[in-house]
Amino acid sequence: MSPRCCSRTACKQPPVYTLTYVYRDSTAVLGPLAAYVEPHCYDLCAKHAERLTVPRGWDVVRLPGDPVQQSVDDLEALANAVREVSQHQPKRPATEPVGQGVEVGRRRHLRMVRSAPAEPKPPTETAGRQPTT
Repeated sequence: MSPRCCSRTACKQPPVYTLTYVYRDSTAVLGPLAAYVEPHCYDLCAKHAERLTVPRGWDVVRLPGDPVQQSVDDLEALANAVREVSQHQPKRPATEPVGQGVEVGRRRHLRMVRSAPAEPKPPTETAGRQPTT
């Protein structure tokens, strides 16, 4: 359980959002809960974030919320992309070639990249030369 609580007085609800004021731009930014407690930021529960009001003439910027659901969706998309690509790829040798990455699959903003085989080195020309002694 997180020891963090909503910054509003007497509210014991867990925070979901972080409120930051940008005084220079007269803007209040309400975004996903910050990973760390910052001195000039305020953690808010869902109820208080929804009821947020700012001084007259100020703007409110509400960043996309629910970072927990977003990270779960990203992990699921990554797992599904890996599963899908692995089912359609032929078996590769045990040693992975070294080279430039090649995109082999894509799911929304995630890409699966596999190393491309290294380009073969040109054969050295030893035929026709006489050994020196």
